[in-house]
Amino acid sequence: MSIINNFNFIKEKISSLNCGVTEVIAVSKTFSLVKIMPLIEIGHIHFGENKVQEAKQKWSGILSENKSINLHLLGKLQSNKAKEAFKIFNFIHTLDNCKLAKILSSLEKDNVRKINYFVQVNIGNEIQKNGIDYNLATEFIKYCRFDLLLNIIGLMCIPPLGHSSSSYFKKCKELADLNNLKELSMGMSNDYIEAVKNGSTFVRIGNSIFGERFT
Repeated sequence: MSIINNFNFIKEKISSLNCGVTEVIAVSKTFSLVKIMPLIEIGHIHFGENKVQEAKQKWSGILSENKSINLHLLGKLQSNKAKEAFKIFNFIHTLDNCKLAKILSSLEKDNVRKINYFVQVNIGNEIQKNGIDYNLATEFIKYCRFDLLLNIIGLMCIPPLGHSSSSYFKKCKELADLNNLKELSMGMSNDYIEAVKNGSTFVRIGNSIFGERFT
């Protein structure tokens, strides 16, 4: 199947669930512009990258020409890369600590540009994974929203491997509702159907659109 066919198949699957509007973030990390351009040409606007430097090199020219594209940072953001990320990304899905939040707040105070943020929650409390501890998430969300005045629009999570994703997606949805957050960044190629059924408004899909990565 072609990239466009893959993309349309996923959109149709999501639509058939009748669970509301869910945006597809085409995770374009490691893929060249040659692979990405077909989606841009049909008007798709949501793309995801993991690394600031790769995104800057790949997207800077296109973003200057096409203002409708929304670039999503899906990978861990180091504090020393925050300033560069702030210039190029429209959405950051991996806000998970006070140091980074303070830096981003400071950048916004000195700039007319504003970014949409997801707080990444370590939904399975896994030592090896990024994200704010589930039990500390509500306090952190309030700090970011009301003290730092960041536009926290929702939560992002990655369920533990080898477990049922659905129960973790449900838990994340409940936390979002508790904090009056409308957006949820949940679900990837292997579990986006379960994510949508549990309220995800953004799914992050790479391989099922572009094919396997070889780097």
